[in-house]
Amino acid sequence: MGFFAVEINGAVWYSNRHKSERIRLYPKRLSMEKQSKKAWLYLLPAMAFLGVFMIYPLIDVFVYSFEEGYNSASQTFFGVGLYNYSYVLLDPYFLQALKNTFLLVIITVPLSTSLALVISLALSSIEKLRNLFQTVYFLPYVTNTLAVGLVFMILFKKTPYTEGLINLLINLFGGKSVDFISGPYWAKMFVLSFYTVWIVMPFKVLILTSALASVDETYYNAARIDGATGAAMFTRITLPMISPMIFYLVITGFIGAFKAYSDAVALFGTDLNAAGMNTIVGYIYDMLYGNSGGYPSFASAAAILLFAIVLTITCINLMISKKYVHY
Repeated sequence: MGFFAVEINGAVWYSNRHKSERIRLYPKRLSMEKQSKKAWLYLLPAMAFLGVFMIYPLIDVFVYSFEEGYNSASQTFFGVGLYNYSYVLLDPYFLQALKNTFLLVIITVPLSTSLALVISLALSSIEKLRNLFQTVYFLPYVTNTLAVGLVFMILFKKTPYTEGLINLLINLFGGKSVDFISGPYWAKMFVLSFYTVWIVMPFKVLILTSALASVDETYYNAARIDGATGAAMFTRITLPMISPMIFYLVITGFIGAFKAYSDAVALFGTDLNAAGMNTIVGYIYDMLYGNSGGYPSFASAAAILLFAIVLTITCINLMISKKYVHY
């Protein structure tokens, strides 16, 4: 084509010998294009990892969810349609798991986030022994889930030999003993919610304490000069400044609560359907490996429904955050 390049005053000119056209490319633009290519090159391993271990399995599960009567041993199925979804949505065990999961989300996410905020504010207002209290509050998060579940069983379970520590306290104040592990539904949901809040709250306390420490003290000093009250400073300064972290905790809290399973197993054992305390993840596990296992198509349909629920709630939260979260 007869192109040649000439550098003039720090810029590169490309010219065509046969035409009078000239194209000027600035060094900064060339540098940005080179950096962009490097950035994509650095992202390539992560994108490959996501593609192999997340996107491909999700597509595979989506395909399985439409294959009726899929047999994992022979890799065969006898039809394609929506039967798996209709079966799951009409299955009493799935509906019970759906109810349990939604109740767990509605109770634990707001409660754990609110309590974590109160504790973080209290920790931020003290100087002495702050590190000690932070360590104590963080201990449940690093403790094995099943070990904590065993402690809760000792506290709440009613046996022929003992009423349980909580029932002893209830009796002390004139109340009637309740079997929180094998008793009525509300009692079991109370223990599961209490346990979940206990497990997730330390991480939230850690995040919110760090967020509160990052707020510039200049804002508070200016507000005090203007005569602002503590409540006004909290609502006008503290909450807006830490709102991104609160939003992050709410989103991760919703996702974590919808994936709850080990918490229920730690309290009620592996037969969660018999206890009436199964979750959606537990239902999926039972369809794959449990006593009623061997139905990967039903498990795939339930997994896609769970994914759709979590994705919908996440999108709603993202839309709400545009109005209330200050970045």
